[in-house]
Amino acid sequence: MFSKEDKVVFDTLFEAVSEAVIVVDEFQKITVVNSSALQTFGYEEEEILNQHLEILIPQKYKGNHGAHFKSFMGSREKRQMGRGRDLYAVHKEGNIFPIEVGLNPLEIQGQKYIMALVIDISLRKHQELEILELNTKLENKVKERTRNLKTTVDELEKINKELDEENKKRIEAEQKAKVALKKERELNELKTKFLSLVSHEFKTPLSGILTSSMLLAKYKLTEQQEKREKHLSIINNKVHYLNNILNDFLSIEKLEKGEVNYNLSSFSLQNVISETISNLDLLLKRGQEIIVKSDIIEDEIYQDIKIIELTISNLLSNAIKYSPEDTKITIATSQENGYTLIKVMDEGFGIPAKDQKNIFQRYFRAENVLLNEGTGIGLNIVKSHLENLGGTITFVSEEHNGSTFTIQIPNKAVI
Repeated sequence: MFSKEDKVVFDTLFEAVSEAVIVVDEFQKITVVNSSALQTFGYEEEEILNQHLEILIPQKYKGNHGAHFKSFMGSREKRQMGRGRDLYAVHKEGNIFPIEVGLNPLEIQGQKYIMALVIDISLRKHQELEILELNTKLENKVKERTRNLKTTVDELEKINKELDEENKKRIEAEQKAKVALKKERELNELKTKFLSLVSHEFKTPLSGILTSSMLLAKYKLTEQQEKREKHLSIINNKVHYLNNILNDFLSIEKLEKGEVNYNLSSFSLQNVISETISNLDLLLKRGQEIIVKSDIIEDEIYQDIKIIELTISNLLSNAIKYSPEDTKITIATSQENGYTLIKVMDEGFGIPAKDQKNIFQRYFRAENVLLNEGTGIGLNIVKSHLENLGGTITFVSEEHNGSTFTIQIPNKAVI
């Protein structure tokens, strides 16, 4: 059974997902469901929790289910369930409906679980049936028209025109169905990956917060103030980290919906850099130093100050995170032809050549930093914002020899 902190994580994440999410243990007992799952299958939470998974499987498919489940537990690899065959589920009222299922193995506190992302594809099946019916009708019409071809040339021209129109509609319907199916599968894979990634990124900080809060209760003497401050600092950093993750995901949603409103104003770039460095001071490792270089004469720019601060903060925090102790991080600014250039240079791990083409992809993380904290969405968000404001972000990097990220942004944004 999940711990209290795990339950908080899963409840938070699962309720943010519109599709049905079901978690079962290795004995196929249902341990966690979200509200979408309850709505999909028609159960109340107390009716379905601790029930065997077969409560959701139609009677005619229960015979083979056990063998498939054991096979998946044996391989424990993320995959789509039932590839090459149709899957069905049963509603509480007895209605059977088609589904698509993404499976993801989990191990929490030594216990093995399977997380299933279930999508009701009744609408898609209905669309496929409509296409089949349309094709059947078209074939019947072709036969009928063919029998009448010999009547007159005028009828032949009329028939050919009708067939052309119907064929275009059929092709358009098939193309729309293919595009919808591709997008649906990509979204399913993305959400499964999202759940797996964020479950890990939330679990680690929450564990640190819980540990520090428990230790704080033990330090009650005045002379133990230093230890109390240490753990308060840990809690503060972890909460700040979780808050940044949540803000990143909210930014993604707003960017995708086109709901971002930029607030343009004139401000001092050097003031923003100084404040950002001050806010990141606690993240610096032993011996790390941030050096500021500026060739700017006219310091003020007309941009969205929060986006510029977000961009600089993201690049500097990455440089700190992915650089060893006793290294220098340099931020240099200059201006030319109505643009401001901001360069962040580090002496860190660098980005492997094979990973560089994907560095701005959402959720992507280079293989040499997979053990470091991170969600792989910060650079994706920064790039989207900068492009919306007329700017660009590029980089050069060599593994083991550091990276240099360059931002080019108009001195005066026009949206």
